[in-house]
Amino acid sequence: MLELNNIGTPKEFWHYFFEICKIPRCSGNEESIRNFIENNALNFNFIFKRDKIGNLVVIVPASQSEKKPIKIAFQCHMDMVCEKDFNKKHDFSKDPIDIEIIKIDEKYWIKAKGTTLGADNGVGIAYCLALMDMIFNKKLIIHKISLEFLFTVQEEKGLSGAFNISDDFINSDYLINLDSEEDDKITIGSAGGINTIGSINLNIKEKIRDDIKLKPIKLSITNLNGGHSGIDINKGRGNALKIISKILWKINNRYGIYLNSILGGNLPNAIPREAESIFYVEEEKSNEIFLFIDQIISEIELGIKNIEKDMKIRYEELKNYNIENIYPKTTSDKLLNVLYVIPNGPISIHPKKHDLVYTSTNLASIKIKGQYLKIITSQRSLHHVSKKIISEKIQALFNLADINIDLIGEYPGWIPNFESKLLKIVEKSYKELYKRDPIIQTIHAGLETGILSNIFPNIDIISLGPLILEGHSPNERLQINSVEKIWNLIITILNNFN
Repeated sequence: MLELNNIGTPKEFWHYFFEICKIPRCSGNEESIRNFIENNALNFNFIFKRDKIGNLVVIVPASQSEKKPIKIAFQCHMDMVCEKDFNKKHDFSKDPIDIEIIKIDEKYWIKAKGTTLGADNGVGIAYCLALMDMIFNKKLIIHKISLEFLFTVQEEKGLSGAFNISDDFINSDYLINLDSEEDDKITIGSAGGINTIGSINLNIKEKIRDDIKLKPIKLSITNLNGGHSGIDINKGRGNALKIISKILWKINNRYGIYLNSILGGNLPNAIPREAESIFYVEEEKSNEIFLFIDQIISEIELGIKNIEKDMKIRYEELKNYNIENIYPKTTSDKLLNVLYVIPNGPISIHPKKHDLVYTSTNLASIKIKGQYLKIITSQRSLHHVSKKIISEKIQALFNLADINIDLIGEYPGWIPNFESKLLKIVEKSYKELYKRDPIIQTIHAGLETGILSNIFPNIDIISLGPLILEGHSPNERLQINSVEKIWNLIITILNNFN
């Protein structure tokens, strides 16, 4: 069995990756990881600068004898998705990620215990720091190349860092993004997206007639796989909010319920793994309702249990629970109708590449903000018009229920350039190493490269990275051997430029 203190090569990468795992870095909380990178840059005597929003670039010049160096940037984001299992005690603002090595199908993986690992995009940071380290210690010589290492903030929270980069922040001809998650594939295009959010004012409460006796019920959905709302959207995984909405709608449609709360999900770019609701039913109907719930659960399990093997759907009567904060019946009826019929998952498949999702939408989360219930949905598409249309359909549905609408976080797609010089060098390098061609792909996920290609239209961009599975969920894991595979590819690419 592999040990963490002797995990593999390059040792510089693993040293930095394990240090990064100790540093809190949820979106918006990147100060500590940025300080860590800056302190290392100072130790290496490399110049760095940061901008107003917190993006950072470290500059490594070519040798003094090189008058016109080849200018290459490596780019990654400093933040991570902070998700954890429901019963996991972990404070992402201060606790280090608790990592372990696991073995699956004769392959070794790094995984966190009960939380996201942060390999997305901790591996990018570790690669960059390992390159700086080796250049400083003269283990890697790059005479003809000047390097820039660009670290962005809040990628997982609306791509805010990339959006706010000025067009003079970096000065490179080529950019290698280190935020891809399949080691045999080179990414040259990605989807654009937008978040469509509905808001319901909950300030008005319902008063129940004194002659109606109510029983409070708690319903919960837990232990779903979750995952990335772009890359994993076509894998048939359960959406906890869609499942709980189905159950609630069916009970309400047959018996009527009084809704106290419905919450679930977390980030727009993650498929919700957990959801919870408290509602009231008339006491005299409760036994019949419990039997009906069992029937609905068995139907759901029959349809999805082969994918969601660990899914748990539980309900219980709450004892000594005060009957309060009941949503107005008209409001809860409209809400449940919307949640039951709102589209979720792939909307269309690419007309020529049948394994690529073209357009999708994700019912991402339901949260309470002040007196408002917020329904957060996320739309993606490889085509701007298709992205706009599916967002408009969500808006039309919200309009039917008198739900207020906000559109936020729109980002552009990344149009592939099949004639890219950088791509040809990467293809050549991959084939030299592994005696076969890499897969060239466009992905159904949002990357900062779409924004960067607009800000820096003359930069030649590709994206690559080691094998990471189950991103944006506590099942996230990084294949250990894959790290060295991509490291060797990066070094070979630099040598082929030299």
